[in-house]
Amino acid sequence: MEKQPANRNKILRISLLVLLAIGITLAITYRDLFNEEALTQWVNNAGAAAPVLFIIIYALAAVLFLPGSLLTLAGGALFGPVWGTLYNLTGATIGATLSFLVSRYLAADWVTQKTGGRLKQLIDGVENEGWRFVAFTRLVPVFPFNLLNYALGLTRIPLLHYVLATFICMFPGGLAYTYLGYVGREALSGDEAVIQKILLALALLAVAIFLPRFIKRLRQPSIPLLTVDELRQRLADGTETLVLDMRSADEFSGELGHIKDAMNIPVESLRKQLQQLDAFRNQPIAIICHTDRRSKHAAQLLAGAGFTRLAIVTGGMVKWHQHDFPVEA
Repeated sequence: MEKQPANRNKILRISLLVLLAIGITLAITYRDLFNEEALTQWVNNAGAAAPVLFIIIYALAAVLFLPGSLLTLAGGALFGPVWGTLYNLTGATIGATLSFLVSRYLAADWVTQKTGGRLKQLIDGVENEGWRFVAFTRLVPVFPFNLLNYALGLTRIPLLHYVLATFICMFPGGLAYTYLGYVGREALSGDEAVIQKILLALALLAVAIFLPRFIKRLRQPSIPLLTVDELRQRLADGTETLVLDMRSADEFSGELGHIKDAMNIPVESLRKQLQQLDAFRNQPIAIICHTDRRSKHAAQLLAGAGFTRLAIVTGGMVKWHQHDFPVEA
């Protein structure tokens, strides 16, 4: 008796996966028919139901990997900046939620059971951030919107947090592009005030473009600084600290030498060699280079990979050498 519900659930998942694959294939194959002219005709023929139809189309487009930019611009042209923004955000959020739920239903349990290593660390990091990660990715479009919706469904981020963060944090970009679509329609109609509207549209676009950069900068963790005297004292006291030298191999063995027992990973190779540092995740790491520039870049990379006990050695090996502290060649 227990096998029947399990088999039924398996059949439902396979059926949903097949339908989704067919839908995405058809949508991509006939995407040329999905244009602004066709969309305008469908909406105009819908009469009073036009907003509902538009929201449904937007939601299905998000699920089937159709371009949302076309719909966002069309929403502004068809419904104006206020209602267009509302309909665009509603359709995009519903579509993102459907993709999220489909992904969670189809594969979340399997991913939880099978993932390990770096992938598990990545998923755990996303889940620990929760709604903050969703908000950040909506404000800063690092990943394609449609693909990200499915990827987030594989995590255990609460549905309500996902929906609210998606709707609220897509607002700046949604408003800017909706207004741009509205201004395009007004320009074609010969509106006398179109110049002012174009300037406002450009201002909104500027905000939508630079706001994510500002937020991304705010999110960058503040890495503590460590003087060479403090590092020297740590090492003399036997405090467990990994000295990570980010210079090239030639510099590491060059005239400035290197600190005893330091690990040398050139900053250019750090992304590829992160696995070498897994054993030091819970240990203090002092990052050093020739001066400071490469150390700061390396610290941001390590912080992004989940390392938390980091410090940048100010002045680098140049400062260490000026103090005549011991080095090895």
